Amino acid sequence: MKRLRAALPLILLVGIGIALFASGGLDNLSPTQLASGHGQLRQMIDYYPWISRIAYVGFLAIVVATGIPVSTVVTVAAGLLLDNIAEASALSTIGVVLGSLLLFAVTRLALGEPTRPAPALAERLRHGYAHHPLNYTLFLRLAPGLPWGGVTVALAWLRCPLKLFLGATTVGALAMSIIESMVGAGIREGLARGQQHVSLWAMLFNPYILASLGGLALLALVPLLFGHLHRAPHSPDPPPH
Repeated sequence: MKRLRAALPLILLVGIGIALFASGGLDNLSPTQLASGHGQLRQMIDYYPWISRIAYVGFLAIVVATGIPVSTVVTVAAGLLLDNIAEASALSTIGVVLGSLLLFAVTRLALGEPTRPAPALAERLRHGYAHHPLNYTLFLRLAPGLPWGGVTVALAWLRCPLKLFLGATTVGALAMSIIESMVGAGIREGLARGQQHVSLWAMLFNPYILASLGGLALLALVPLLFGHLHRAPHSPDPPPH
């Protein structure tokens, strides 16, 4: 019963995610729907500037905390609906960090203290993380394509310190928010030019966006490369002549 009570918050988050996904309300987050209704949404944002921004941060936090795979579209929507990329990136970063912290906390609570030995592969992962926690955490947060919620759960399972988790999550969230806000701004510019068909995937595969993602992927490898060089054995001194 004690373990069940500890797992209740995580079960509740999963239930909220399933309910949101099954309700069909997330269908309005498709690029086509956002493009067709962005005029009305922008009017509402102008009329309720503070409420709309707080609501956006809260909604994104719930999406991230529940693991629903639509956070990218939500962040792109901020770039589409807000004129300032810096503001859109900042609000998205706050929402992602808050949602990640919530998921991290309830996962740690649900896991409790380990009472049984983990499988061999899991122990190897934990052993490597224990020796280079900063390198591992930065790589997991900066590498594009990794599921954000899955990484959060993994870091909770690895007992990542809260300060390290918060710092790496903020860096990764800010980097991805800037790129995704740029995608949204590109969609807005296309609509302003009279573009009829809006494709999120076409924007994501824009050369500038691909270059940004490629740079982010290379940046993610830096901590691992640094850790590898740091633990590489020193070459022996040359023999005396």
